Amino acid sequence: MALRVLFIGGNGIISSASSARIVERGDDLTLLNRGRSTDRPPITGARHLTGDADDAASVAAAIGDETFDVVANFRSFSPAQVERDLRLFEGRCRQYVYISSASAYQKPVGHLPITESTPLRNPYWQYSRDKIASEDLLVAAYRERGFPATIIRPSHTYDGTSVPLLGGWTAIDRMRRGKPVVVQGDGTSLWTLTHTRDFAVAFTGLLGNDRAIGEAFHITSDEVLTWDQVGAALARAAGAEFRPVHIASEAIARELPDDGPGLLGDKAHSVIFDNTKVKSLVPEYRAIIPFWRGAQEIVDWHDADAARREVDADLDAAFDRLIERHGG
Repeated sequence: MALRVLFIGGNGIISSASSARIVERGDDLTLLNRGRSTDRPPITGARHLTGDADDAASVAAAIGDETFDVVANFRSFSPAQVERDLRLFEGRCRQYVYISSASAYQKPVGHLPITESTPLRNPYWQYSRDKIASEDLLVAAYRERGFPATIIRPSHTYDGTSVPLLGGWTAIDRMRRGKPVVVQGDGTSLWTLTHTRDFAVAFTGLLGNDRAIGEAFHITSDEVLTWDQVGAALARAAGAEFRPVHIASEAIARELPDDGPGLLGDKAHSVIFDNTKVKSLVPEYRAIIPFWRGAQEIVDWHDADAARREVDADLDAAFDRLIERHGG
């Protein structure tokens, strides 16, 4: 029986492949977003509504008095947004799916691998603390009155549009110019990158599944890489040499304050995830796209259009300063 599904968002890095998979399996998908163009093609076969996830009145006006089997919000970043969704969707959906973040797990990580029972605590990053507070509201609503919440914690999910290195495409451009690139720490900390098409298999398998109600799941690849391996894979895909300069995350955070919280609160720490829980409900889930293939997809997407290969001159200069001061 087809599900009536509402995605708030639906065409982003994490959500686009899930939207396509929902349509392919024959469910009735409605996407609610601002209708602005993105780097990804529109989702064909879905109904589109225009609304702003930051504006509860806008969302309410867009959906009217409709009800859904599943509502998944990919554009919720604060407890206030969750409170608005609780008021709007309680009694109007059989499952509400909140997209949290694996960065909410305790930092520094006390024990590996990370499971869903790993404590949530991140003193470095407000983004993660807001996700934790949002989860707390949903857990309380489920416990107190049975609000049908499912919490999803993606880790670093990517597609061809996103370069998972400090500096993004600027780092790839530096490689092609023969310049060194900045890598946090000593390059050996462990990281997990999950392709959006792999994520979609597990995510869509949880939708409409009554056993997922009241539960939290992370969804990640089982492939574990060092940051030097990530950089080397991207360099190979770009036909360039990888020349890393390892610099302490704290020094990078001082030079690049906008990147500091995400670095100190997430990427500076080794993470390995145990995906047993999601696989128990979605046994077909298996991440099959290794990062070396994903790296080639990233480079090919950027190389297909010169407008995508944007270099941040200020960031490029900041990398030069970091290397001069701390490169040894």
